[in-house]
Amino acid sequence: MVRCMAVRFSIAALILGPMLVQAEAQAQRPPWVQGDEIGMANTLGPTTWARCAPHLAEPRAKSYELSHVRSNTMPQSPFGTPLREKFRPTVGIPGTRHLFNGEEIVSGEPGAQGTQMDALGHFAVLPKEWDGKGDVPSDEARYYGGYTQSQVKPSPDSPLLKLGIDKVPPIVTTAVLLDAKTHLGRGQPMQPGQLVTAKDIDAMLAAHNLASRGLLPGDVLYIYTGWGDYWKDPDVEKFYYTKGPGLSYDAAKYLEQKAVVLVALDNPFTDPVAEGQLQGKSPPPEGTPPGLPFAIHHHNLTQSGIYNIQNARLGEMARDRVWLSCTIILPLRSQGGAGSPVRPVAIGAPAPG
Repeated sequence: MVRCMAVRFSIAALILGPMLVQAEAQAQRPPWVQGDEIGMANTLGPTTWARCAPHLAEPRAKSYELSHVRSNTMPQSPFGTPLREKFRPTVGIPGTRHLFNGEEIVSGEPGAQGTQMDALGHFAVLPKEWDGKGDVPSDEARYYGGYTQSQVKPSPDSPLLKLGIDKVPPIVTTAVLLDAKTHLGRGQPMQPGQLVTAKDIDAMLAAHNLASRGLLPGDVLYIYTGWGDYWKDPDVEKFYYTKGPGLSYDAAKYLEQKAVVLVALDNPFTDPVAEGQLQGKSPPPEGTPPGLPFAIHHHNLTQSGIYNIQNARLGEMARDRVWLSCTIILPLRSQGGAGSPVRPVAIGAPAPG
């Protein structure tokens, strides 16, 4: 019965697809209602679910895990508190036959380590550069939707009262995967600071025979740069989090125009980080606006309402040439959290040819 329903749903989606896409392209675009807290997640709903149906019903489809296994020894972000979990001894319950095992977080920032997703409230922007002297002028900050610091995080120990990760709805939609390792890296991981531009995105869509489809409102965009090939656990070399390729500023604006709901790369920052940039020895890549070295985080989270996932595991799906899939992304509903560990999955079949 479930199989029959899925097939019928997929047939209906194929028949109605062009009409749905046209209607969606007109209706599912910002600006959203006043007081909005979910950004491009407004594009999600019955239309994106219907687009998923053919991929779920495809007999050749396979499910892909797009997250890395989390551990104390995995590569860890220098911008987040290192994750340290301690495992408890096996515990018994007196008067019963039960035993159970558990663990606890001794320290760390789970939403900032491993495969993780940013809430819109993760970033704010100041009207001018801060010189680093005195207290941060956070009362001048503006968040997505024009929210102020007092509305989002009124005190240092406050959770996010607006724009937290708990506001994100389930992301169930179609995903496009682009293989930048092949098309920009010529089969090798892209270089530190190397950019994926708007022109590159169009070129890769064409290379994957997706030019006529393009990016649709509510799509998730996965970009395999090859940098994820350097993810190693245990992280002995301490290389992965020092630099990396990323999106160009014009690509971020392009994705806003396309009303993509989320972008995920197999890199640590989403932004490009050149050799020595984190140490202040080199500037951000060309085209980065002044005072915004992490311009992609800035634009996606404070301007366009596009979510980021860092450290996506995309190599397997790229090797199988699964350019289109149904993806399901469910961040934890941590009240007021600025981010969340996330386990994105994709279900799709290899492209023909």
